[in-house]
Amino acid sequence: MAFGGGNSYQDQKALSEINVVPLVDVMLVLLIIFIITAPLLTHSVKIELPKASTEPSTAKPEHIEFAIQANGEFFWNGETVMPELLMTRFMQSAENSPHTELHIRADKMAHYEHVAHVMSMAAKAGLTKIGFITDPAFE
Repeated sequence: MAFGGGNSYQDQKALSEINVVPLVDVMLVLLIIFIITAPLLTHSVKIELPKASTEPSTAKPEHIEFAIQANGEFFWNGETVMPELLMTRFMQSAENSPHTELHIRADKMAHYEHVAHVMSMAAKAGLTKIGFITDPAFE
């Protein structure tokens, strides 16, 4: 009893189709797994949180505009200050408000030594928020 129907190779053609039935079966199984597990992943405990009706604070913290010129002169909010008085002024500012910000505006030709010295004195006095003001039109 012959099952092939013919003995010659000319009658048999190469099967060039892809059998997608097993792929569809696998995809359906994966789809079912994801449908079952997805609600388990998003499970959360429902609690009722308290309501707060406060306005956000619009008050800006106190800040010090500190300028350093190329020749080594220091300016505290626009007025000239002597280097010997810096530590006491930093300490007074830190005592008045612990959230005082120090904004340093240094000339690009100023020595880094002056900038580092001012930063270290401010940090020792208790000012922790120190930032630099730069020119945004940098080319």
